Amino acid sequence: MELITSKVIIISLFLLIITMIETLAYSTRISGARVKLIATALSLFSTLVIISRFSTMIQQPLTAKLIAEAPDTNKLFFIEEQYRILIGVTSIGVLLGIFLFPTFINIFSRAIVQLSNERGSIMGLFLKHFNKNGITKVFKCFKLPRLSYLKGITLKTIPKRLFVVNVIISAVFTIGVLSSIYASMLVPSDYSQAALMSSGIINGIATILLTLFIDPKASVLADRVMKNQTDYKYLKSYSLTMISSKFLGTIVAQLLLIPAAYYVAWFAKWI
Repeated sequence: MELITSKVIIISLFLLIITMIETLAYSTRISGARVKLIATALSLFSTLVIISRFSTMIQQPLTAKLIAEAPDTNKLFFIEEQYRILIGVTSIGVLLGIFLFPTFINIFSRAIVQLSNERGSIMGLFLKHFNKNGITKVFKCFKLPRLSYLKGITLKTIPKRLFVVNVIISAVFTIGVLSSIYASMLVPSDYSQAALMSSGIINGIATILLTLFIDPKASVLADRVMKNQTDYKYLKSYSLTMISSKFLGTIVAQLLLIPAAYYVAWFAKWI
């Protein structure tokens, strides 16, 4: 039986788009600092993050269905390989987001200004500009990444602790659903539901860590840049830290997939 089935392709496209959106969300603070509308930028950031977080709820039933299609022989190996493909697609989604980062800084800068004029209605903004003229303006914002963007960024300007924390959080988010589903195959049927439901706990903890350690620091930094209390290069360093650590987190997720699944399986039987 082939590893790459139609369901794997559909899930891969879904993960690619969602991961790209989540990566691009980090450009909203830079855009907000550029146009001096941080509060509006944070509203846009929150919307994009909520969309990406909600995607994990959709991902679970989609990936769980892959088990039903797996052959009875070497089922664990077959599912593991499919899940590794999905994690690899997540890495590609981050890279695609990084490639489009400069473009979406321009797009979000315009969107934030328009959003403030639309009295905060994101849906109203979308409907107003979802036409030929609006799409043409989006394409005009296209900008290739340049090394000049890294000007002024050094090891001293990069928050190293934040980098490490986000690598861990990104890895947990990447495998939260997959490891829980895989764990459901490692335990007796009486414990499979407990293993499946563990993904909510895992992703919930990661969300709390993001809220406590990363988001507040980013918001304060953006405010300080806008008030000229901190150099703009530190905000660029933050963005570079987040997207690069997110990519590394998806790589680390490949290493953690199976150990995490066995830990979830143990936890499901223990509770």
